[in-house]
Amino acid sequence: MADWSQLPRELLDLISKHLNSETDLVRFRSVCTSWRSSIQTFTSRFPILPNTGISDSNWGFYLSKRTIFRVELPDPDSQQTRLPWLIKVEKDNPQKTHLMNPLSGSEFISLLPNFPRSLDLLNFRVTELGQEYALQYISYRPNANSIGDSVTLYMEKVAFCSSGVDGFVLLTIHTSGRLAMLRNGERRWNIINDLPSPYDDVIFYKGEFYAVDITGRTVVLVMDSETTLKVVANSVFGGDKKFLLESDGELFMVDKFLSVGPDNDFDYDDENYEFYEDFDCFMSERTVKLEVYKLDHEEQRWIEVKSLGDRMLFLGDNCGFSASSSDFPGCKGNCVFFTGQSREDDGLMKNRGVGVFDLESGNIGPIANNSANSQLFWPPPPWVYLNPIALEDGFNHLNI
Repeated sequence: MADWSQLPRELLDLISKHLNSETDLVRFRSVCTSWRSSIQTFTSRFPILPNTGISDSNWGFYLSKRTIFRVELPDPDSQQTRLPWLIKVEKDNPQKTHLMNPLSGSEFISLLPNFPRSLDLLNFRVTELGQEYALQYISYRPNANSIGDSVTLYMEKVAFCSSGVDGFVLLTIHTSGRLAMLRNGERRWNIINDLPSPYDDVIFYKGEFYAVDITGRTVVLVMDSETTLKVVANSVFGGDKKFLLESDGELFMVDKFLSVGPDNDFDYDDENYEFYEDFDCFMSERTVKLEVYKLDHEEQRWIEVKSLGDRMLFLGDNCGFSASSSDFPGCKGNCVFFTGQSREDDGLMKNRGVGVFDLESGNIGPIANNSANSQLFWPPPPWVYLNPIALEDGFNHLNI
């Protein structure tokens, strides 16, 4: 019988380059001592980034990485359907882990009274569904352990490209609507002066940076000696906000149509205007329609998609990801989940729940409380409360 611990180091290095996630790499390193020593551990802390060229009102930027997981029991009871749980995890230092809403940038603060403060992830089957990177303003010079206490979120999405052992390249959207890029080690952000229309979203897809503007015009960054843009799809216009995400190896765009005001905002008359003006819902922004497109690389255009099959798309504030409905018993595929209506409160946009769009029926609205979909997010499913041991130990084991 072959001794797998004696595989040549060159072969181990080749295998590791074909693993799709850091979670897979951690499992790879867990096989034996020789496999563990063949692959370097991950650095969860990024250097403080400069603000020059993108913001002059703060001390710098802190880059954080967050990972979205599907968590489930290793051997589900065949007599009882137990839905997996979606969570987002941020670990800004070895001693501190944040459990977050998978579709927003907010933490789960209001934990239930009997929610375990610790979970041993070795007792569960954990699958990585996606990653996101977030830039946060640093308002004052922090020390090594307090950096997370001195930051506020930069609201635009960040696309991340790993380069070499410790290098990376970032792409985000400047407040002017232009694209902004930073290579690790540079002291100034590069603002790309291409602005037929303000950009809406960015993504790193199959080794390249893509960006889409509010009209649907989509470009790919060509990073030679000088960064240039190549148009890969022309405008589709339509809605108010464009999102990019990958699903099953294909690049998708979701076009979100928004409306401001109450659900029946077309029905009120002048006598009720003052009531709605003072009422909280008048400042609410809600999603009334979604359209889904897939990029045709050969034709260089977006093609509208009428069916996703069993795929489920998730639109988050800082990332998009997808999954198969077959991995979530009781949940229906061919749908898009998104952050629910939001409202402005003291200058901040606050989200309310999760919405879902069914491509087959065309229905859109909040998730029903008694549906299987509602159990994917919050509160957690009852089986999470079983045998709690150590959340920190579990995350440390995964090194995330």
